[in-house]
Amino acid sequence: MRPVYLINGFLESGKTSFIRFTLQQPYFQIKGTTLLLLCEEGEEEYDDKLLKQSNTIKHVLEDEEDFDAVRLVELEKKYNAERIIIEYNGMWNMKDLVLPFHWNLEQQITCIDASTFPTYYNNMKSMVAEMVRKSELIIFNRCDTVMDNLASYRRNIKAVNASADVVFENAEGEINEIFEEDLPYDLKSERIELDDNSYGIWYMDMMDHAERYFNKTIAFTAMVMKPPRFPKGAFVPGRMAMTCCAEDMTFLGYVCKYDKADEVKDRSWVKVEVSVKKEFWKDYKGEGPVLYASKVEPAEKPKQEVIGF
Repeated sequence: MRPVYLINGFLESGKTSFIRFTLQQPYFQIKGTTLLLLCEEGEEEYDDKLLKQSNTIKHVLEDEEDFDAVRLVELEKKYNAERIIIEYNGMWNMKDLVLPFHWNLEQQITCIDASTFPTYYNNMKSMVAEMVRKSELIIFNRCDTVMDNLASYRRNIKAVNASADVVFENAEGEINEIFEEDLPYDLKSERIELDDNSYGIWYMDMMDHAERYFNKTIAFTAMVMKPPRFPKGAFVPGRMAMTCCAEDMTFLGYVCKYDKADEVKDRSWVKVEVSVKKEFWKDYKGEGPVLYASKVEPAEKPKQEVIGF
């Protein structure tokens, strides 16, 4: 069986950039020849040096009629290909794609230019749907100018392919955006109870979307932290989190104002009920989430002191 990696998307959607990045990675520097089939050529090009380093042979198929099983097998034999990467033409209908029986589609990825997505989606919805229907990963790039629309773009994709991973990228790289529908609690509720699994997600979402939690009561079990020279009337309730390994742990918590904060012992465990505001705080070096505790009660140390992150 020949492993096949299919990268599709409309012209100038970032397919070539993605494939070039993949060919540069150490995990792709493997024995045997890689056959790169280009079904269209955009402004981006492949560097001959990169192709040589990755033992990749490029072959262009300009006409859809040439993309048939017999011709593909001929090319496989001609170049003695161990694996195949296909940069598919976005204007060729995915329904018509037929691979040789011994070619195994290992992964299908769709690249989308977020700035032009509405045009294609509104005018060529069926073609977009066929592109993403069987893709495992959907990459939206060039998201800088359409940040407010990403949630709706994601819903459009999930309506067609609910199991696909959807990634958004801007000029600085991947966007770690948390959408409301992905949150493990109901934002419509006036009271949100956090557990070990949801605390880390809430902490991250608060960084960018504190306003989602205004006028709500947030309840969670936390360890008390009182840093040296911390202002009176405040403490930090939070959890220790392991980001990748036991040696890489950090304390996740936001400052909390409480009129009886002096009675709360450092490193003790408490159950808190708080409201959220966004205010200036010196340690934030600007505005950030500030909690206001309405209730602080002693609590038992949880079985799982350290949460995943």
